[in-house]
Amino acid sequence: MEEKNKPNNLNRRDFLKMAGAGALAGVAALTGCQNKQQEYESGSSLTGEIPTDKMTCRTWPQLDGDKVSLLGYGCMRWPMRPKADGKGEEIDQEAVNELVDYALAHGINYFDSSPVYCQGFSERATGIALKRHPRHTYYVATKLSNFSNFSRENSIAMYRKSFEELQVDYIDYYLLHSIGGGGMKHFRERYVDNGMIDFLKKEREAGRIRHLGWSFHGSKQVFDEMLALHDDIHWDFVMIQMNYMDWTYPQRGSADASYLYTELTKRGIPITIMEPLLGGRLSKVPNHIVGRLKQQRPQHSVASWAFRFAGSPEGVMTVLSGMTYMEHLQDNLRTYSPLEPVTEEEKQFLFETADLMNQYPTIPCNDCKYCMPCPYGIDIPAILLHYNKCVNEGNVPESMQDENYRRARRAFLIGYDRNVPKLRQANHCTGCKICNSHCPQRINIPRELQRIDRFVEELKQGKELTL
Repeated sequence: MEEKNKPNNLNRRDFLKMAGAGALAGVAALTGCQNKQQEYESGSSLTGEIPTDKMTCRTWPQLDGDKVSLLGYGCMRWPMRPKADGKGEEIDQEAVNELVDYALAHGINYFDSSPVYCQGFSERATGIALKRHPRHTYYVATKLSNFSNFSRENSIAMYRKSFEELQVDYIDYYLLHSIGGGGMKHFRERYVDNGMIDFLKKEREAGRIRHLGWSFHGSKQVFDEMLALHDDIHWDFVMIQMNYMDWTYPQRGSADASYLYTELTKRGIPITIMEPLLGGRLSKVPNHIVGRLKQQRPQHSVASWAFRFAGSPEGVMTVLSGMTYMEHLQDNLRTYSPLEPVTEEEKQFLFETADLMNQYPTIPCNDCKYCMPCPYGIDIPAILLHYNKCVNEGNVPESMQDENYRRARRAFLIGYDRNVPKLRQANHCTGCKICNSHCPQRINIPRELQRIDRFVEELKQGKELTL
């Protein structure tokens, strides 16, 4: 990896000082937060009752004094169940209600949704669950996700629909969704040329939006141009992808998290964190990495390392987690009730862990499902995640001469058929590239699917591998 020479870009040594020194001294106060009113790969062995009054919160004077739980609920991955007619899936509302009730009871007060999450039903499910609680006990965040239809009419309709689905008359945190992928030209088409920025600023003035910000997946150049608009628009907060891998090993074409964090804290802009687990990849790590992490903290989950890292910097307002199951929620609550910030030695340990993990050729899929549905029925995330799982478990042989070739071949092929129905496998990809424009990680999805399909055929036919 190339060394970074830019003076305003934190290196590892700088980060080791960051959380302790207080990059935003006096801006965010850490306090105890009283409640106002697939199981992790390497689970925690901690047991016992989770306290209801120990959630770490940070208070933000520049956000009207909002006291926000450091653990936020990302509503992208609500639990699903089969529909009664057997045709597809739907959100399990009873399970969502239970998770929301438990989260609120244990100090979580920030819930982040979008009109496009969960096949378009996340806002509705989130609204139903939250409506059962007093409005002042939680903060609602959602987004203007006008990815394909940029018209003013469609954008305003989407905005107003969010109020209806969430059953609220104001939105606490409103974001322009996924800035960066199409560059500033795309940003202008979605939000400037159609007058939506001016519209949203007026909505903020009227109080229907309390705080206006944006989520980011993109290059340093686009990020800098967005920050240049701060004096005119005044961004109240920004959401970035940050974890101990992205800090120094960003995804292709993306700015590293250390740069994003530093530039925002310079301006005193509060930060919400997405993908603290890289879509689960930092909980589903290679076995020897599991051993490395467990040796340091044997009673804590692998995932807890990533969440502690993401929550330790003082410029972070909340760390979002898409907690599908109660096990996820409880493990994360233990991590943040209260947060034990990572020490300087632990940060260095995590950076060394990132160096080791970077040697594994996994595909940077975060299972966000923005690429879905595929017009040809392919289950893109399932294919990529199966491949990554096999990489981590040593079941992607490089050649037929590998001593574990037979075992790995069997594990890869059997797992592939179990995880991905045959009619949804990679051999059905036509290379249309529709999915590429939706991927925030900038994966060349058709190329990866075709590569995996070729590998599968070579395994089936016993040919020499070319992966």
